[in-house]
Amino acid sequence: MWSKRRSLLLLFFSILFSLSFLVFPPKPAFDYDFEQFFPQDDEGLDFYKEYANKFGSDNDYLLLAFENRDQGPWDSDFLIRLQKLQEAITSLDKIDTVISVLTIKKPRISPFGIQFQPLVSFNEKKVEKSISDFSLGEKFISKDGKGLLLLVKHQKNISKEEGDILYGKIQKEISDSNLILRAVAGKIQTQRDFVVLMQREFGFFLGISILVMIGLLILIFRTWWGVVVSFLVLGTGIVWAFGIILWLGKPLSLMSVMQPTIFLIVGLGALVHFFTHLVKALRTGVSSDQAILKTFSQLAPPVGLTMLTTAFGFLSLWFTSVPALKDFGLTTGIGIFVMFLAVMLITPGILLLIKVQGSERRVKPKINLKLHSVFLELLRNKKAVIGVFLGLSLLSGFLGYQVRVNGYLLDNLPIDHPIRSNFEYFDQQFGGSNPLEIALWTANSDESIFDFEVFKEIQKVEEELFHYFGEVQLLTPLTVVKTLNQAQNQGNPAAFQFPSRGQYLRIKRLMDRSGDQFLSEVYDSETQMARISGRLPDLGSHKMGEIRNSFKEFVEKEINTDLLRVQWTGTAYLIDRGHESVTRQMARGLGVAFVLVGIIAGILFRSWRISLILLLPNIIPLGLMLLVMYIFGIDLKLTTAILFTVAFGIAVDDSIHFMARLKTELNAGKNFLYALKRTFLETGKALILTTLILVCGFSLFMFSDFGVTFYSGILIACALIFALLADLFLLPLLLLPMKKVWEEKASKKSLIR
Repeated sequence: MWSKRRSLLLLFFSILFSLSFLVFPPKPAFDYDFEQFFPQDDEGLDFYKEYANKFGSDNDYLLLAFENRDQGPWDSDFLIRLQKLQEAITSLDKIDTVISVLTIKKPRISPFGIQFQPLVSFNEKKVEKSISDFSLGEKFISKDGKGLLLLVKHQKNISKEEGDILYGKIQKEISDSNLILRAVAGKIQTQRDFVVLMQREFGFFLGISILVMIGLLILIFRTWWGVVVSFLVLGTGIVWAFGIILWLGKPLSLMSVMQPTIFLIVGLGALVHFFTHLVKALRTGVSSDQAILKTFSQLAPPVGLTMLTTAFGFLSLWFTSVPALKDFGLTTGIGIFVMFLAVMLITPGILLLIKVQGSERRVKPKINLKLHSVFLELLRNKKAVIGVFLGLSLLSGFLGYQVRVNGYLLDNLPIDHPIRSNFEYFDQQFGGSNPLEIALWTANSDESIFDFEVFKEIQKVEEELFHYFGEVQLLTPLTVVKTLNQAQNQGNPAAFQFPSRGQYLRIKRLMDRSGDQFLSEVYDSETQMARISGRLPDLGSHKMGEIRNSFKEFVEKEINTDLLRVQWTGTAYLIDRGHESVTRQMARGLGVAFVLVGIIAGILFRSWRISLILLLPNIIPLGLMLLVMYIFGIDLKLTTAILFTVAFGIAVDDSIHFMARLKTELNAGKNFLYALKRTFLETGKALILTTLILVCGFSLFMFSDFGVTFYSGILIACALIFALLADLFLLPLLLLPMKKVWEEKASKKSLIR
């Protein structure tokens, strides 16, 4: 039971806790890491970690493309400046190597031994090049012949802060060189630009959410204290939520831009329930203090339960295997719980201090839905209503099954964003920006990756990849052999091919003497393991999944596994695997949410039947979300799959409010049908109002430049509307069979008495 003394004491402690953020200010931190979307339970992740320890990460690079718009790339002044820039970048801390057409040398074998000749020789007066007869050099020249590429390899596993510093230094060197940077793509640049966009969106949604919430408060309550108190409570709750998240060492991530709006609308929904009940109590003529204390005593359990289920909807994401989803679920669940504490600890004390008066009347919202008539029509058309929901469910299941699982590396960015245009440039002019990595290793420890029979198997793999991707530029152990075959044929381009056995034996002797001179990053020192490395356009996880499945079948049928083992790997592969695991991730999250909500409902209503009845109207909106995705062509991926769990956690609140009010009416001694009607009429208005607030709040996400935020707004808003319709029209009909059960319980209680 709430008391005035306890309420004021809690307000005092809340003020002290708020002041602690001034004494120990949390440090805002934003982070974005592609690797946070790797599924941790994927067996390919452990393999990739071992692979990366041997060959380095395939994502620790930066692509820099330069154009000389006036005279083309083979102007001597342009090449001199490009060479100086390459040397300057190479000298920077945390840079491993910088590769370009200026540093690549082609081998030439003669009776006097092996010699290496630069592809491009130049001075201030002339430029000489011999690139057309050496395929490796073509990787660093754009297809239109206007641009040259610098491939910057930096140290692996550098932090976000280190990456920002390094990219800043590279930008300064580029600025000092007076060269025209046509496009840039890579991990440190993409992470930095993502974070800049995240910071901008975070501030935007925080500001616009506050403005929209204030507007809604004015429309709903039309009282100065309703607006002022809500502003103070929600503002304090936001500070507490993000302060605690940052204290826990959790940086704000891509999906954190949604959290200010989520916290505000969840907190506002709770305040609407409290203030609506408070205004009604004040109209009865009771004193202000008594109305406040009675309101919070009666509504604290059901409101706390609904916020708890909402928090559980997010916290259930902790049981997925993707770190980005786990952290988002954990921090959002914590934030919702903290917002509830802010509402409960601060609001009663402030209301008691400002002495709200019963004469202040609320103008009723103009929601003329004639709920009484609707309820009667609902009872008359039970079969038709149930048939409509059943039909929609079947349609959703049929069409939703056809929603494609597909994701792109940059599909969270707007189409016109510079990062997208840069990646598209590399896709068109340099064969792609998405890393391709395939691991090769010998089946037996006494064999070498450079054995002739093993090479024949590698050639099959290479030809299969050309079949999938066209003439994609690949670095493989076969590249070494082809290059040396060309070298011992006086550089004849036609000799860049797999050699005959006799030619191979001559090449093998040369490799045994000085093998580390030839693309040593392609194979390990024991020549037991090697890699196929290249770059591809981002074809999407669906297309790449089909290709990888076909490739796996090819390996099983055509490759002699007694000689060679083959496995697809790399960061792009693992991110795609994350998208492919959406069904498993969604099932985990929803399964946990169903169990938690079912247990809570069972404890509250002491009936497993009611738990099942309560879950059903909240499963149907999830199917309708799939229907919306099918209609609008929204792909199912990690960032959209989690919305089903989130939507369920929020939507189930309406059902709990409905059931809690029904229980109150029944406990007051009313017969079942009358109690159901009173619940429908009274709770129906509140559900419509809170759904309106939630839909308005989530609709703000459609102003986002991030795809995940934009789709969250569409899908969750639709799910909330569907949940409202299910709770108003389906839930009462599902409860009608409980009439006999309740009457039997009531008669047993009367007999005992």
